[in-house]
Amino acid sequence: MKKQLYLFFTLVAAVSCLKEDPSQYLSPDGFCKTIEQCDAAVASAYTNLNGVYSYTFDIAMEGCTDLYFIMSDTQDSKMDISPANARFGNTMWEYAYAGIRNCNYALWGMANSGLPADQLKGLVAEATIMRAFWYYLLTSFFGDVPFYEFYVQNLEQLETVRKMPRMSAVETRATLIAELKACIPDLPQQRRCDVSAGGDQTLQRAGAAMGWMLLGKLAMWNKDWDSAIFALEKVETMYGELTEANYPISDIPYSVKNTPESIFEVQHTYSPSGLKVYSSLAMIAMPYPKSSDDEGHAFYNGVSIPEIGDNAVVWQPLRPNSFLSNGLYVKNGNDRRMPMTLVWSWNGKNFSRCWSGPKFWCSGMYNTYDSNNYTIFRYADAVLMLAECYNEAGRSDEAIAHLNWVKNRAGITPYGAFRTKEKLLEEIQNERARELCGEFQRKFDLVRWGIWFQRTYEYTDYDLLKNNLRPCHEYYPIPDTQVALSGGALDNKAYEEGL
Repeated sequence: MKKQLYLFFTLVAAVSCLKEDPSQYLSPDGFCKTIEQCDAAVASAYTNLNGVYSYTFDIAMEGCTDLYFIMSDTQDSKMDISPANARFGNTMWEYAYAGIRNCNYALWGMANSGLPADQLKGLVAEATIMRAFWYYLLTSFFGDVPFYEFYVQNLEQLETVRKMPRMSAVETRATLIAELKACIPDLPQQRRCDVSAGGDQTLQRAGAAMGWMLLGKLAMWNKDWDSAIFALEKVETMYGELTEANYPISDIPYSVKNTPESIFEVQHTYSPSGLKVYSSLAMIAMPYPKSSDDEGHAFYNGVSIPEIGDNAVVWQPLRPNSFLSNGLYVKNGNDRRMPMTLVWSWNGKNFSRCWSGPKFWCSGMYNTYDSNNYTIFRYADAVLMLAECYNEAGRSDEAIAHLNWVKNRAGITPYGAFRTKEKLLEEIQNERARELCGEFQRKFDLVRWGIWFQRTYEYTDYDLLKNNLRPCHEYYPIPDTQVALSGGALDNKAYEEGL
């Protein structure tokens, strides 16, 4: 039965909830009547993670910022987007709302299962966290979006959902924050690696650390510093001090899976025969172009990289902007993260220019198949979030202490005496760039700080992106197909005024 339910959700997961015939997603009779069935229903909340966390999402989140650019002809890479041509906006809208629909079904099914509430509370908390996660992506990506939490069971409810307008992202987040505060205590208050120590499959599932981290993200968007501090201090209680001894720098690359620092990551495996769950981010993160000698040995930008192998296919890559490679990092500096993040040479051979480093490469890669896991949240992110929140709350000593946890682990000069709140925030912003670059969130940070357009326009090394860039691009447009389905209830006023 669990396998059947998983297949049921897999078949409908990629279809927009606003386009479906309700007969496609009405629950089969008898589901959510046992704990196993409820668990399978909750597992459906994860079905679309691979569809969202891909190289195209990284182009949208990192390739159009102050840190990276990509000289490809893809429209996301040069912000050639509009309501009629929403590009990755179509993917995000359809997959995220499919995830929400699955969460709503799981929560509805458990509420009507007849099973004891005490047996379900952990699964209810997990489904609530995942629903909040999908809304976190939607509100961060589009701004105000339709918000609903009921399970659609008939045509009348479907029509209600279709006609929903944009709703306040601030109010949506506030509702999610309250729900998370109520349910996360029902989960084991442990690090992700400790919860999964028994050898079960919880590595692939959201736990308390993920919930508190997500609550902190939502609260920071709302400038609710007290709620963010409350949540992030819960994460700190689980994970302790960020040091090299506790959380080695060498664990940061995507190829090192499910480390003690991990809070949530997308799981991938690949083998030429057997189970294949993979994506393709590494292909746009390696030196380019690729060439081969007469014996089939590969060279990447003229340099042999045996660690990658001879069978990888590489595409036009994400390139570090000058701001990242010559400003935040220094070529001969002592930052211990830099050799993983940027490379000017490999095995004693110089590249023609700086490239993204082995943090993103995939060893033994075959064609475009990348079997690395993709980081969504890790502990260093939470530490820097706490530093920012403490600074906003006027607790500068604690802010500097947490900022310096990250700097000390990286082996760089600690931040000195407090001068101004603005100066400290600027350094926290720069440290987030050094620590988290390439990890699917730079644009979210810049938009949240209100500086995405200014910083990207000032620092991008890609003229075509600069020429296309408009302030309205800070959020993606809602696809016009969805606007039409809503009967005009949805809108893209920022794009009408800004393009």
